[in-house]
Amino acid sequence: MAVTAVVSAVGLVVDDRVLVGAPIWSKPFKFSVSFVAYCLSLAWMLSLLPRGRSVGRWAGTVVALASLVEMVIIVGQVIRGKRSHFNRATPLDEALFDAMGVTVAVLWLGTLVVAVLLVRARVADRASAWAMRSGIVLALAGAAVGFLMTRPAPGQRRGVSEVVGAHSVGVPDGGPSMPLTGWSTTGGDLRIPHFVGMHALQLLPLLVMVLAALAPRFARLTDDRVRLRLVLLASAVYAAAFGLVLRQALRGEPLVHPSGVTLGAAGLILVAAVVGTYGALRAPASTPDATRAGGADAVSAGASKGLLP
Repeated sequence: MAVTAVVSAVGLVVDDRVLVGAPIWSKPFKFSVSFVAYCLSLAWMLSLLPRGRSVGRWAGTVVALASLVEMVIIVGQVIRGKRSHFNRATPLDEALFDAMGVTVAVLWLGTLVVAVLLVRARVADRASAWAMRSGIVLALAGAAVGFLMTRPAPGQRRGVSEVVGAHSVGVPDGGPSMPLTGWSTTGGDLRIPHFVGMHALQLLPLLVMVLAALAPRFARLTDDRVRLRLVLLASAVYAAAFGLVLRQALRGEPLVHPSGVTLGAAGLILVAAVVGTYGALRAPASTPDATRAGGADAVSAGASKGLLP
């Protein structure tokens, strides 16, 4: 995927073709970069499993192979100058898109197996364990948003239309969009909750890494209970944000032009995050001196075992 990202980046520079309102190599570039982050995260999580590693290796291999097949189809369609997603213009295009649908389902099921292993695993550092569990569950939810994109958009009919399915809601694909991401600025866009959900797989474990790095400077963060509270709070806030952008997309509402209801909900989520963070940090430890010493030892032990960076 890293090699594909480089090739796609070169394609963006040397190939000026445009497809559905975007440079034709932008899709394989974004997909390959996303898969790099996704697969590295899964590989790291699988390395922390105390048991079930053989099953995890098989599930990881399935995810990698499904990703590879999907990228081969996407790049192949770019070379042909055809859209890969929702394309039913010819029997070949339809067969390729159906094959992509199978690979996505297989990838989702492979990730589900890893999620079950992580939920059942006993990882010494509870904050790390819950960051991984929450991250992979949200990633599964984000990936599942992709199935919503395959529904016929208004005016499309299965077996009749050359294109069945869309990223955008309320407007045609390929209209005015945000730079870099390509997300619609005139209607809803299901790629937003898809992106937000899937990248919980990286962002929540990253929070644990940040807390571990700050622990030597802030005594409160050496308490594993405080780190756990912060991770659980972040997971809840992230889930609420995911739900909000999903609702916004389904209502045909652009991310950059939120309604009053959306702004109000976002404000409530922000207030909950601030108040929750204050509460998690303010909660007193039962034995401050012992907790600081024990917490510091726990952080060091976790880091030495690879449970924390």
